[in-house]
Amino acid sequence: METEISLFDMFTRLGVAAGLALVLGLERELRGKPAGLRSHMLVALGAAAFLIVGLDILFSTAEGDPSARIDPTRIVQGVVGGIGFLGAGSIIHSGTSVHGITTGASIWLAGAIGVSAGVHNFALAGMITLMALVIMSVLGAIERLFPDHRGSD
Repeated sequence: METEISLFDMFTRLGVAAGLALVLGLERELRGKPAGLRSHMLVALGAAAFLIVGLDILFSTAEGDPSARIDPTRIVQGVVGGIGFLGAGSIIHSGTSVHGITTGASIWLAGAIGVSAGVHNFALAGMITLMALVIMSVLGAIERLFPDHRGSD
């Protein structure tokens, strides 16, 4: 199958997506949260894969009928919506407390990492990962120092 994206480049994009999402998943795993390493890696891998498939379709239809071309931003829209649904599923409302919001947000960010890696923007994927890790671990530790901190997520 002839494609504009080489097999090595596809593997690299998928590997970067999964590898960077591993960092977020590890943070959640170390905190004992239900969505950890595998969940975050699979979300990012899937997001990157959908983008690569969409770009492949875009490239393959570029020389043919222009009306048959796809809009890659619609793929991003679908991926973001689907991942938002997964993230929302990790949020639990029990009585007057809510748990899992940070995990839901990190799942959503894993999708952003995957989308970034899928379009070969490794710098953006790395920045998202680094900033998310700082927010989740460093700011999380600061947040736990406040006496009225109620939750563990």
